[in-house]
Amino acid sequence: MKTIFLTNDDGFDSYGLLYLRNSLQKFARVIVVAPAFEKSACGHGLCVNKPMKLIKIEKDFYKLDDGAPTDCVYIGIQELFDVKPDLLISGINIGSNMGEDITYSGTVAGAIEGSIQGIPSIAISQCIKDKYGEDNKRVDRNFELGINFICSLSKSILNGEYKIGDRKLLNINIPPIPKHFCKGIKVTQLGYRCYKPSVDKRINPRKQEYYWIGLNQMDWLERDNSDNLYINDNNECLFDSKKWNSDKHSSNFTKTTVISDFKAIEENCISITPIQLDNTSYIDINRLNHYMKTYFYDSNN
Repeated sequence: MKTIFLTNDDGFDSYGLLYLRNSLQKFARVIVVAPAFEKSACGHGLCVNKPMKLIKIEKDFYKLDDGAPTDCVYIGIQELFDVKPDLLISGINIGSNMGEDITYSGTVAGAIEGSIQGIPSIAISQCIKDKYGEDNKRVDRNFELGINFICSLSKSILNGEYKIGDRKLLNINIPPIPKHFCKGIKVTQLGYRCYKPSVDKRINPRKQEYYWIGLNQMDWLERDNSDNLYINDNNECLFDSKKWNSDKHSSNFTKTTVISDFKAIEENCISITPIQLDNTSYIDINRLNHYMKTYFYDSNN
């Protein structure tokens, strides 16, 4: 039987994790290591300055005392597996993880760590209208749409029908709608988040200042390159540039359009975004190299 490592950042008792665990167990062995407490927006942090306790709740189900998702994956892989699991899933998160928000996300961080450890990894999040609103208890938190999709995708990966590349992962966001309202699946790029920083300063009864970081509603934009993606018969892709517009080989590529994860959710579609850990901005290498060579030193020597 194939093995799936399951983690999250909402904590070991989150409905999203528990419902997903029950569904995945129908076709795979599922080993859970999740934070003992909610660790939302913790990012890809690794605890290196204090010990943590791995606490067994029941067979194949553990919580990591004060651990973040990255810690759960890091310790879980070392302590609970003789061989690496066949798949790692982080989620189902309660709330979206789209655009640059993924840099804050503990959910995505769990999948990133899985990818670093050489495990095919997926992050999945259930978008909601208001994380703390009552209306979501009825529609969004039954997770039917998300669970059906992630189980089907997991089976495809476990069966070898789809392979996630080295140091890559899939980031999935599920729209906040019942299953029968879903308009389909969109392969997307990360959207452009328009941040509006908000800090709420308060004073406690002892006249000491303390702060809440605000979670205001934020806007988003489509990226400028959303309609400039080119793909060839080998599924190789590139973004439009003057070089490729003039290159004789550019005719082998067909122009296509890729929308953002935000747009897909707005259209009531499931968003699935392929993510790579190589954050290098290759398009800037020559420009930066020229600047360094001109104003500082020859970076090739």
